[in-house]
Amino acid sequence: MTNKQEVTFEEAMEKLEEIIEKLEEGEVPLEKAIKYYEQGMELSKVCSEKLTRVEKQMEQIVNEQGEMEPFIIQEEE
Repeated sequence: MTNKQEVTFEEAMEKLEEIIEKLEEGEVPLEKAIKYYEQGMELSKVCSEKLTRVEKQMEQIVNEQGEMEPFIIQEEE
């Protein structure tokens, strides 16, 4: 697999779904299944890191002065 920073979230998810489908078929030799599992765990980590980074970005907004400030959603009661 390529460097994890080079893979987009969508690409990682697509590859992860392909791996899951192959493993769910049940016709994969043990050694191959272990490799798929390792690749799947790596892709899962990539997705998690990318989501965490986006969540942190979403916690901040740019105000009218061009400065970053916390973004807080007021929930209606």
